[in-house]
Amino acid sequence: MTNSPISKYALNNYRMASYLLFAIGLINLRYQTGKDGVLVNSAAVFIPGFIALSLTFIKGAHGFLAKREVMVALGVIGGVLVAWAITN
Repeated sequence: MTNSPISKYALNNYRMASYLLFAIGLINLRYQTGKDGVLVNSAAVFIPGFIALSLTFIKGAHGFLAKREVMVALGVIGGVLVAWAITN
């Protein structure tokens, strides 16, 4: 076990939420084929998901991800992106 300041449960939650964004973005891309601007709309969801997922595997970012205000901000941003992807 590493001495990271973030719990394994919080890190797992970040990974699952990031994968959710990544997957919804790619599914959105597939099912809206033919619509104008679909790549930009889908990229606005799957790129943040990919970046957040990548951050969870960087040990130096664990201290940043463990902060309460970062957890709240990423939760709000993630929720807004999921809602936007579903209604878009």
